Amino acid sequence: MTRLSEIVEFLEAFAPLDLAEDWDNVGLLVGDLDDEVSRAMTCLTLTPDVAEEAISRGVQLIVSHHPILFRGVQRITSETSEGRMLLNLLAARVAVFSPHTAFDSAADGINRKLAESLGLTNIDALRPIVPAEGHAIEDGLRVVPSGHTPVGSGRFGQLPHPMSLAEFNDRVKAALGIPYLQYVGAETKTINHVAVACGSAAEFLPDAQRHGCDVLVTGEARFHACLKARTSGIAMVLAGHFATERPAVEQLADRLSSQFADLNCCASEVERDPVQWSLS
Repeated sequence: MTRLSEIVEFLEAFAPLDLAEDWDNVGLLVGDLDDEVSRAMTCLTLTPDVAEEAISRGVQLIVSHHPILFRGVQRITSETSEGRMLLNLLAARVAVFSPHTAFDSAADGINRKLAESLGLTNIDALRPIVPAEGHAIEDGLRVVPSGHTPVGSGRFGQLPHPMSLAEFNDRVKAALGIPYLQYVGAETKTINHVAVACGSAAEFLPDAQRHGCDVLVTGEARFHACLKARTSGIAMVLAGHFATERPAVEQLADRLSSQFADLNCCASEVERDPVQWSLS
């Protein structure tokens, strides 16, 4: 039987916690490292319905991309939905691990998978949009601390052939399985070099431009970030926070099952994008 400590060790090697942003709360958030784990589940966000699904399936570990207990918690009681969820998880001895921004930035993490899903070539893990702290670039070459993997936020690459922004938008929708998206830029703009940054990452626009990218694909952005993209001449495609991150969470479930022969791991089946589109 696989122990929780073994899975945590693998996850921390796959997405080193020192890659996480300073404000983040990553790693094992609930659980006993000595517990045995035969069933695990991945999800993008741990919500009460996902927690109920895990408990009903007899899951002993949830790997939730977005962390619970993100801000300081003064009490855990049944008076709040989050409190009830945590109490139920504790009663069922369900551990919770969150890789969050470490998973975003990992060498084979969410942004790498997002870039691959769009069919980009020349994706170089050695050259993210923004290097992780302590992974500086000097004279165009990366300076990597001893024992560290050179990684950081976002990825960029090249399309198999140039296309218009309108054609690229269709490519993104097909790759992520979404009916609609938002975008900034002229539909006739030629797209060749593409930057990707999952979730909410419009702050990487200047860095994407510095790398010569024609467009930044991210999940969501504020209005003024969209204005900045329009005035600076770089296109921006907003494909949705859920759509840019959930596929890699599903792939992580397969990876965990492959890594541990006696571990049954699946992605949550009840999780849905909270943002819906009107088709009428």
